[in-house]
Amino acid sequence: MNNKRVIVGLSGGVDSSVAAYLLKEQGYEVIGLFMKNWHDDSVTISDECPWLEDSNDAMLVANKLGIPFQTVDLSVQYKERIVDYMFNEYENGRTPNPDVLCNREIKFDVFMDIALELGADYVATGHYCRKATIEKDGQHVHQLLAGVDGNKDQSYFLCQLSQAQLAKALFPIGELTKPEVREIAKAQDLITAEKKDSQGLCFIGKVRLPDFLQQQLKPKEGVIVEIPESLDTYHKSIPRFDSKASELAFHSSKPEYAISQGKIVGKHQGAHYFTKGQRKGLAVGGTKEPLFVIETDVNENVIYTGQGKTHPGLLRSVLFVQNEELHWIREDLELKDGETLNVSARIRYRQPLEEATLYKVSSGLYVEFKNKQSAITEGQFVAWYTNEELLGSGVIS
Repeated sequence: MNNKRVIVGLSGGVDSSVAAYLLKEQGYEVIGLFMKNWHDDSVTISDECPWLEDSNDAMLVANKLGIPFQTVDLSVQYKERIVDYMFNEYENGRTPNPDVLCNREIKFDVFMDIALELGADYVATGHYCRKATIEKDGQHVHQLLAGVDGNKDQSYFLCQLSQAQLAKALFPIGELTKPEVREIAKAQDLITAEKKDSQGLCFIGKVRLPDFLQQQLKPKEGVIVEIPESLDTYHKSIPRFDSKASELAFHSSKPEYAISQGKIVGKHQGAHYFTKGQRKGLAVGGTKEPLFVIETDVNENVIYTGQGKTHPGLLRSVLFVQNEELHWIREDLELKDGETLNVSARIRYRQPLEEATLYKVSSGLYVEFKNKQSAITEGQFVAWYTNEELLGSGVIS
């Protein structure tokens, strides 16, 4: 009999329900905990209150599995660590990733502390990823591996976890595919078996991010400018470089735009509502190819756009991460200044892995992609892998 105690974050969805079931089958002592992260009535746009419905589903699953259940209210920490951070990032013209932060700051920090106070040996979630542990120089080293279901791999969302957090984490459904998870839930007659996956932020329920932001950030009318592909900046000759570092610095720097370089094609209600690569919501017609946001200037409140997916303003091959925003899950593999590493990397959750090389310099880390990437976005996370293992990540600066 395995008498280790595991606290499962039951979200009211099918993945965490099946995670709890599997742990119970494996003989763990399982306790279900529902995290209430948000209940500011002023921003629940729809009448339905998703967290009540979700916590109720979580409770019904716990009853069905015969495990103890309780709700913890983390809304104060959530507001401080996630919501305030998001507004701050948007106001500074960066695009945050609340899901990555939520895992680092809430699920595997505040929530984990509560679990450990309740005498838990582990915390488990319904993420599609796996953990492995290897021996190296007499030490246990934890690895974060991609989930088996290539369609649902969620390792990216956990790219900021530490060795200490991974040591206490379990991911029971990482070896399964989504259809298998639903099958198990059906077979066990769990109420969440057919429940749709939650979309959007992990805290505001049914609210879309722009709607949420619009309620909080004041509208401010500005202009939408279209930049032509023929802009000189895109066609300047590449200088001879005296070092790899200066070459990387050159390719990672982004163009500065001015209104005079293009033509005004419309108006918007606030540059801080838009993000690079965005196509919807511009409401400008009459162009041959659709317009994409290539840059937002929150100081001047201008949105710069370009026509089509291959506009040079969208594409770049090198990005930079500052030292203080650099994070290695595999601390033992951390690069020292001057070192390089060939990896696969992604700059957003659903993106297929792309070949890249890491270059460590004294001020941070360059990631050079073999192919140009579209809409490299400040504030988002880049994560790098070798084979199936996520080694580290950083905030794109």
